[in-house]
Amino acid sequence: MAVSGDVSLSDLRPGQLALSVRTLLAELHEGLFHSQLLLTKATSHPDIKTTTAGVRPFSGSESTNFRCKCDPLKLHQVIPQKVNVEFENTNITLSMHSQKRYVHLNWTLKSLKVDYSRDEEQPPLKAFSPDVKNSIHGLLLSQSRQRIICLNTLKTLLQVSCSSLCIHVLITCIVHYRQQEFSHWLDLFSWEQLTHRKTAHRKKRFPLLDVPFTVSSLVSNVNVSVQLGDTPPFALGFISSSSLDMSQQISLSLDHFWWRVGQGSHIQQAPHPPGKHVWGEALILDSFTLQVKGIQHLFDSQLSLSGDITYHILQGLQLEVSETCTLCLSRLLSLLKLRRAQNSLAPEPSTMQELPSRLPPVLKLALKLQDTNVFTLSNVAGAVALRVDTVGACGSAESSQVSVEGVALVVLKTLTESMEPCYPADQASSPILSLSSLTVSYQKNACILEVRSQDALAMQWTPSDHMFLYQHVCESRSCWSTLSVVVDTKQKEAASESLAPSSVGSLNMCVDLANAQLTAHVAEQNFVVIRADALSISKQRGATHVKAPRLVFNFDGNDIFSFSEPEVHMLDEPPDELQQHRARFPFLTTPRNHAWLFSFPTLTVEFPYQYNFSRTFDKAISVQKWLKSLHRGVAQPSETERLPPDLFFRIGQFSFVFLDDVFEIKLRDNYELMKDESKESAKRLQLLDRKVAELRKQHGELLPARKIEELYASLERKHIEIYIQRSRRLYANTPMRKSLLTWTLTQLELVALADQSLHGPERIRQLLREIDGVSPFPRDGLPLVVQWCRAIRFKLSAFLVRIRDYPRYLFEIRDWELSGRLIGTEQDGQLRGRRKEVVQLGQPWGEVTVHRNMPPLKFYYDLSSTISLYTIVWGPCWDPAWTLIGQAVDLLTKPTADPSPLLTWWDKSRLLLHGCWHMDIDQANLHQLATEDPYNTTENMHWEWNKLNFAWNPGQFVFKGDMDVNVRTASKYDDICFLHLPNLCMTLDLQWLCHGNPHDHHAVMLCCAENVADVTSGQPHDSYRAFRSENLNLSITMDLNQNSDRGPCQPRILLYSSTLRWMQNFWATWTSVSRPICRGKLFHSLRPSRKKLGQHYKQMSYTAAFPQLQVHYWASFAQQRGVQLECSKGHVFTRGAQRLIPQAGTVMRRLISEWNVTQMVSELSLVTVHLMSSTSDETADHQINAQVKKTHLLSLSSLSYQRQSNRIEEEVDSKDESNAFYTHKLCLVDLRASWTTTNRNIAFGLYDGYKKAAVLKRNLSTEALKGLRIDTQLEAKKLKRSMSTYSSSAPPSTPVIPATIRPEKSQNEGTSMLQKLIEETDKFVVFSEEDAGVSDQLCGIAACQTDDVYNRNWCIELVNCQMMLRGTETAGCVLVSAAKAQLLQCEHHPAWYNDTLKQKTTWTCSLDCMQYFATMEPNPSEQEDLQLWLEVKNIEEHRQRNLDTVQELMESGQAVGGMVSTTTDWNQPSQVQETQQVQRIISRCSCRMYYIGYSHDIDPELATQIKPPEIRDRHEKEDLLKKQAGAVDTFTLIHNELEISTNPVQYAMILDIVNNLLLHVEPRRKEHSEKKQRVRFQLEISSNPEEQRSSILHLQEAVRQHVAQIRRLEKQIYSNIRVSLRGDELSDINLRLQNQLNQEKTDLQMKSEELNILIRCFKDFQLQRANKMELRKPPEDVSVVRRTEIYFAQARWCLTEEDGQLGIAELELQRFMYSKLNKSDDTAEHLLELGWFTMNNLLPNAAYKVVLRPQSPCQSGRQLALRIFSKVRPPVGGISVKEHFEVNVVPLTIQLMYQFFKRMMGFFFPGRNVEEEEVGDEEDKFRLVTTGVVKPRQLSEDSIAGLGPSKGVTQGINRTAGVRRSFRKPPEHPVDDIDKMKERAAMNNSFIYIKIPQVPLCVSYKGEKSSVDWKDLNLVLPCLEYHNNTWTWLDFAMAVKRDSRKALVAQMIKEKLRLKPAVVSESRGKVAEGKADSSVQQQEEDEKARLLIGLSTNDKSSSKKSIFSRRK
Repeated sequence: MAVSGDVSLSDLRPGQLALSVRTLLAELHEGLFHSQLLLTKATSHPDIKTTTAGVRPFSGSESTNFRCKCDPLKLHQVIPQKVNVEFENTNITLSMHSQKRYVHLNWTLKSLKVDYSRDEEQPPLKAFSPDVKNSIHGLLLSQSRQRIICLNTLKTLLQVSCSSLCIHVLITCIVHYRQQEFSHWLDLFSWEQLTHRKTAHRKKRFPLLDVPFTVSSLVSNVNVSVQLGDTPPFALGFISSSSLDMSQQISLSLDHFWWRVGQGSHIQQAPHPPGKHVWGEALILDSFTLQVKGIQHLFDSQLSLSGDITYHILQGLQLEVSETCTLCLSRLLSLLKLRRAQNSLAPEPSTMQELPSRLPPVLKLALKLQDTNVFTLSNVAGAVALRVDTVGACGSAESSQVSVEGVALVVLKTLTESMEPCYPADQASSPILSLSSLTVSYQKNACILEVRSQDALAMQWTPSDHMFLYQHVCESRSCWSTLSVVVDTKQKEAASESLAPSSVGSLNMCVDLANAQLTAHVAEQNFVVIRADALSISKQRGATHVKAPRLVFNFDGNDIFSFSEPEVHMLDEPPDELQQHRARFPFLTTPRNHAWLFSFPTLTVEFPYQYNFSRTFDKAISVQKWLKSLHRGVAQPSETERLPPDLFFRIGQFSFVFLDDVFEIKLRDNYELMKDESKESAKRLQLLDRKVAELRKQHGELLPARKIEELYASLERKHIEIYIQRSRRLYANTPMRKSLLTWTLTQLELVALADQSLHGPERIRQLLREIDGVSPFPRDGLPLVVQWCRAIRFKLSAFLVRIRDYPRYLFEIRDWELSGRLIGTEQDGQLRGRRKEVVQLGQPWGEVTVHRNMPPLKFYYDLSSTISLYTIVWGPCWDPAWTLIGQAVDLLTKPTADPSPLLTWWDKSRLLLHGCWHMDIDQANLHQLATEDPYNTTENMHWEWNKLNFAWNPGQFVFKGDMDVNVRTASKYDDICFLHLPNLCMTLDLQWLCHGNPHDHHAVMLCCAENVADVTSGQPHDSYRAFRSENLNLSITMDLNQNSDRGPCQPRILLYSSTLRWMQNFWATWTSVSRPICRGKLFHSLRPSRKKLGQHYKQMSYTAAFPQLQVHYWASFAQQRGVQLECSKGHVFTRGAQRLIPQAGTVMRRLISEWNVTQMVSELSLVTVHLMSSTSDETADHQINAQVKKTHLLSLSSLSYQRQSNRIEEEVDSKDESNAFYTHKLCLVDLRASWTTTNRNIAFGLYDGYKKAAVLKRNLSTEALKGLRIDTQLEAKKLKRSMSTYSSSAPPSTPVIPATIRPEKSQNEGTSMLQKLIEETDKFVVFSEEDAGVSDQLCGIAACQTDDVYNRNWCIELVNCQMMLRGTETAGCVLVSAAKAQLLQCEHHPAWYNDTLKQKTTWTCSLDCMQYFATMEPNPSEQEDLQLWLEVKNIEEHRQRNLDTVQELMESGQAVGGMVSTTTDWNQPSQVQETQQVQRIISRCSCRMYYIGYSHDIDPELATQIKPPEIRDRHEKEDLLKKQAGAVDTFTLIHNELEISTNPVQYAMILDIVNNLLLHVEPRRKEHSEKKQRVRFQLEISSNPEEQRSSILHLQEAVRQHVAQIRRLEKQIYSNIRVSLRGDELSDINLRLQNQLNQEKTDLQMKSEELNILIRCFKDFQLQRANKMELRKPPEDVSVVRRTEIYFAQARWCLTEEDGQLGIAELELQRFMYSKLNKSDDTAEHLLELGWFTMNNLLPNAAYKVVLRPQSPCQSGRQLALRIFSKVRPPVGGISVKEHFEVNVVPLTIQLMYQFFKRMMGFFFPGRNVEEEEVGDEEDKFRLVTTGVVKPRQLSEDSIAGLGPSKGVTQGINRTAGVRRSFRKPPEHPVDDIDKMKERAAMNNSFIYIKIPQVPLCVSYKGEKSSVDWKDLNLVLPCLEYHNNTWTWLDFAMAVKRDSRKALVAQMIKEKLRLKPAVVSESRGKVAEGKADSSVQQQEEDEKARLLIGLSTNDKSSSKKSIFSRRK
């Protein structure tokens, strides 16, 4: 050691001082630090403790004293001028005893140098300007060979001058600090003394240096490692650090600073790698630069910083936050924290008091960060990295601004490497948050915070990333809480939080983002993207505004929700517009509420084709529920809960779109292109054909064929090129259609208002009970998870729904306004009603389970709305597209997790929708499309409502208004209102059939699949079991009796035959089975098909009540034939039941729906039916005017109809019809029917048109060629709907007696029978059943009495009915009346008839108190069409009544021939009107009629149960007696007793009516039969009959083409009418089209008939072939097609004079039976049988009263008195051909008078002069023949005229030739020669063979006054035969008389000779009496012979005079 120095002796000032120590070795023990010297020194300063104990403010006087003590001038004089200190190789050892061992601490210093010098020349005041140099080299502090501090170099330089102060520091060191090893060394020092000393120095003030200073430092290679106890070690250091401090600027730079924590961090490592982050490095700073400018008065505490500018530049900052860092930092802070528990809070009050005295700082701050990376490290969740490329910040006192560029947030889920690359933000891998640039500015004066970004903000969110972030945030908050405990910042945070709300509330914020995008991955393959362009958010006091030009919600890469220019306003004070909406609801109590206003000019919702939106949305909801549960805080109950905001939506246009399949779109577009290109190519081909034809004309044969082929080949290539070009340019000009469904709303305004009266769970439950009163409320309360109630109001201008590009809207609503209350609730599913959803969080969390509530959201409403136009369009042609829409809707909503079968849409609506909804609609329309073309706009049924008031109540729909139903079709029948119902109130009541209460929807509780086993008890689980509807009963009520201010209006129905056919097609279209669309494995759709609502109905009832009704039916548009029905008040009720029948087979097929009318009741009053006709043509305009001629058909006072369903099979006695059950019961009271030729023609025309249309429809259907399925092994079964037992093994004609025993009749039945007997005692007619057995043998009765009836169908009862019959050729009419009439119809089982399967239908009619009346006038009345009706008193059953009036007294009572007055008005009696009287021609009698009809139309249900016919062996002989007659249409008429009285006029009238009106036969039957037989032959001889199927198909196609052509022509005519053309041009075009249309109709009719025959024959052949039968019918076999039978048990016919009173003759007939057989070859057989007859002469003074009678007395049984048989062939040339005519008569007694004969001939043959002599020679007998072999001269007009009135053609009459010329109607049209020829031909008959066997006669005759009489002359009429004669009936009678006369001449002569001898002998015995008498007798005998046989005693020549001729 060396010490040197010098001192100035003059002033004792030190000059120079030097100290040099080398190799210093020292050892210190711990006892030195515990010595008493240090303790006493510490205790010798009590002021320190005092000061420490009582801290007080540091005053200014103390500062002055301190300045005085520390005077720099004195200090300058004391310090030497130069000081040099040097230590080398110094070693100091500290030792202490610790843990039973000695521990040594070594301090080694290689070199220490301290140099101090100052300038002596400085002025005294500024003499203190020293220079201090300090340098340390090789400092080492170690313990037990472990280095603690290793300081390589430490250099310091302090330079002080009068103008500056400079400090320079250079340090290089390494520090290793271990708290566990070094802490006991620290305890050696007295830290309390140091603490008190610092406190004392803190009170002192540094001297003020008013000179610029400079501080420069350079620290390099500093490495400090610290290990604090049990905490992980950490190390920090830097490579270099430099700083420069000057008076006006501070500059600090730091390079490569690092702070490493964790195990191994104390080990010195290589330098930090650039561009990477090493895990465990808590802080890395590559470069740090700090510059502060403008510092003034740094040490002046009373002045402030002003005008300061600070620059911060940080580059390569890496910050890592981890639990290790927190532990290290907290332990370090806790160790470095000074113990100031008491004195740390003392100076704060003075500081707080001094703060207001300071001026606010004025600073300018500039900060720049580059390549910043922040990492949060978790022990379980990887790491999170935040990358910021550049951060620039500048701030001042007025404003601040921060700009950020390149931000990326990345989650590092797994840390596999020890270091992580630090990429720029744009190169980050899968960042969660990425932002290119961001600018934040703050204006302090205006308090505005602005955030702007010019680039895109992108966020990628996943549940796993969120969980990572959540974990890191939680750990970061835990770290911060750990540090806050150490730092003690909780009070500061509380203070800041108390000030935060006020500052935030007054802050105005504005956020502008150029492009923001949030991508949320809710599942592994599902994500949601929210994208906003130019998002702007502004917040001001009381209002927040959010807007963006475009906002898109993207799901899985598809833009689903697109908002155009959305704006959101959140207002604390609602606007006036919203207050006006609130004022419209009187039930709201809250005056004002904060509001949210949403404005969207355009909102588009678009779902791609087959996109499963529900999956992503459900995943998103599950994630939202998970986030809610993850971040749910503890809810603190508030005393006053704030109401939710009012919502106001204003949407300019809302569009909801389902996109269609692109393949389907292109397929249709390509198809349309191909169709158009086909037409265009055809045009080009025609053009080329014309060009080639022109070339051939020019060049002829010189034109080469190869050239032509090349032209056509090039054209074909051109076709292909054009098609390809058009296909490529298909979407060039017109964009491709995309939408499957488009729902559009325009000008939508929606308001949802919250109110205190609608808020709260209890209030909402109360509102639920009020709105949904029909649903029972649970007793235990209703727990709700979601409940809200709003008063809503919305209006829109248009509501449009369109399917694809169809031309019609599905829904079209205009000007819709709605208001009311709407409630939404979601019931708590409890434990079993919650499903579990799994959210995948990834490792290390795995998956988390979210419990979702399963009950759906229900809506309760009380709404009312007004609509100006409401239109719905629907058709089955839209069903395929609707199926795709249904599939798209299924993808929107996730199906419930309940394993129960899915609810149908109607049950789902019952479950979710509750309340009442009322609508007032000005005009409502429903268009039901009627075609299979969805683009058709012309064919539809239009339901139109005017002023409709609609109410939707629970289970009920009510419609009130005027309804019109129109048929829209592109033809003449367009715009026909076929149904007009004014003042209609239609109610639809829905009765849901459920196991429980159909309204108890609260009891429905869903159950997840996991909890099903806890709920079910063995049966299939169904949560909706009690609520699910099994069936639906629909009740429709239509009431037209509503009161209206517009007065009564009559309902009308207008129908056309074309309209009905159109409706049939419409019904067929609507009932057709839809094909499956996009179903099956190929389309991944294996769900069972949904049940249709039409199959859900069990019963449907319909009730209609109307005050009056008018129905018009026209057969054609020209109104040529039609029906008009008018009725007064009526009521109709019907009920039908549906049955679903499963189809047989293993293939799953749709159920067959079968509707059965179970009940129908109809009551109509004052019904009138007219037949209408017109002569207008088809082109006439549509109108109903007075020009239409109406004829009365029927009218009645009341009609009652009742129909009930077929009962279960029961045994009913066929003889007791009164107890039989009938499906239809019809009762007609006061029926008045008219049947005339006009009515017959109109009715037959209507029926013919209907029949043809039905046949055409049946033959063109796909079922036409499907044969009946025959089960060959079918046993006898009972059908479900049969009314009696049926044995299929027995022939149909054989009665089968039921095996069951009929129960005894009850007492009521006996009483009813007794009552019937009492009623029958008053009847006028008495009938004896002696000969009733004959009637049982009639075919009609036998066919009707078979027991194979399966359905008793009709029972028609008529009370006081009457019918008016008017003939063709006669004037007047016949009235037929009956007091009671009953008509029964039964349907029988199908059976085989002559190898043909047919179904039998029988009609049975019984008439009681039946009467016939006829007019008396011989001349036609002027009022021919005047309707004459009988009064009810003359129709009803006869009772004893008083004759009150003179007219009743004058009438003839109830006897035949009596006169009865008639009336023409409905209700007025005959006394009021002057009408003519009619005569009763048949008195009261009873009548029975039977009709049996056979049809080929077999019920499909019965066809499967038909047993095939028995196949007879070919060798077995056929029993002719048992041969089955076959299926013959039979009509049988039975009269028990008849009292008839007719005059000649009435007789002619009856013949006219019977022949021309009743027995009208279709004239084309023979032609039809021949065609059918020809087809049968073709099938028989065909080798392969199945070939006929192809011909049928071709013919069907031809008929369809005709139908299509007719339809096309009608459309063209319709379009021509609609187009405005010139009159002449339009008429010519339409005339040509009309002619073409008529020709097409004719061709269609011909081919349709041919097709009908072919199909029927083919079906018969199929059936026969299926049962291995042959066509047995030989060609010559002719079958009977119709049978007519008329039977009279007893009839009495009185023939009267024209006055109707004087009788001519009375004919009495017994057992009269007439039968007529019409055969298939148009032949007929007539058979007349008469059991007994007699004819009485009623002329006055008649010598013989009995004119004609059989010789034998009347006998019963089968003995016949007369039999007439006639076989008639088809007419030839209009002449009827009688093939065989035979008359068989029993021996007769004839007592005839000439006068009687004359009267009878005049009665039956009026206009014939019977007194003329007859031509007797053979030559002249041909004059009797009018046709046949006639000479030409006889056909001339002269010869015909020369024959006189009694000869020639005028002699012949037809069947009605008895009509007098005066009785005939004048011809309506001029008669030409053809008409005359037809008339002449109709008057003649061609008799091929006539046979009359011999008949014994007993003849008595009395001539006129001078004639002789014959008495009991026995003659025998010989057998007469005639062959091939053409006669009239009178000619036939005259021929028989002539031939009989010739045969009887000999017999009469013989009789004469036998009588003469007796006379001679007698005369001889009386000679005496006188010769005079003998001569007189002889003369008389001669006169008799002359008169009778034409002989005279004087003239022996043969006389040709008739025996009945008058003597000349």
